[in-house]
Amino acid sequence: MNATAAWPPSPPLVAILRGLEPERAHEVGRVLFDAGFRAIEVPLNRPGALQAISTLVQMAPPGTLVGAGTVLEVAQVEAVAAAGGQLIVSPHCDEAVIHSTRKLGLFSAPGVFTATEAFAALRAGAQALKLFPAEMLTPAGLQALATVLPAGTPLWPVGGITPQSLPGWRAAGATGFGIGGALFKPGVAIDELARRARAFVDAWQAGQ
Repeated sequence: MNATAAWPPSPPLVAILRGLEPERAHEVGRVLFDAGFRAIEVPLNRPGALQAISTLVQMAPPGTLVGAGTVLEVAQVEAVAAAGGQLIVSPHCDEAVIHSTRKLGLFSAPGVFTATEAFAALRAGAQALKLFPAEMLTPAGLQALATVLPAGTPLWPVGGITPQSLPGWRAAGATGFGIGGALFKPGVAIDELARRARAFVDAWQAGQ
């Protein structure tokens, strides 16, 4: 594990860069880091993800977590580690993936939706819970789930999060967020990406 990695990331906003082209990784990363993002995930279900992760790792400021999303298999965890990635995010709760992540000294944030999945993920060693899909869970659902989980469990809604909806989720108990299409899509202009990134960081900081 990179000694410069911080846990939890500050701010705890994970930029989900699905479809990031490796050749754009440097310019996209620079915009996000300049805006204040300190956690980036590149989903593995698009070409060039590992190459993009490697580029981002090499340019990341101290305290930054760079890793992969849509991690479904142990072999993928190992590949991300080899590329220098530190954060492993999955859409589901797979205990073998969580165990492998922790064994390699990486940070684990599996996807959960129910209390059963949440407790299974925590028993396996998850360090944060990705609440997915957040659109279906709603802030009220998160609040109910939080009441039965151990105090201090990092809860990161993912799916449909916007700067406008972020305060409501925080009031319900969210401690961080995964931010996808409202921040980045392939082809987004750099100036527009910068505007969106600042809007999310500002929305988080406004609630401090």
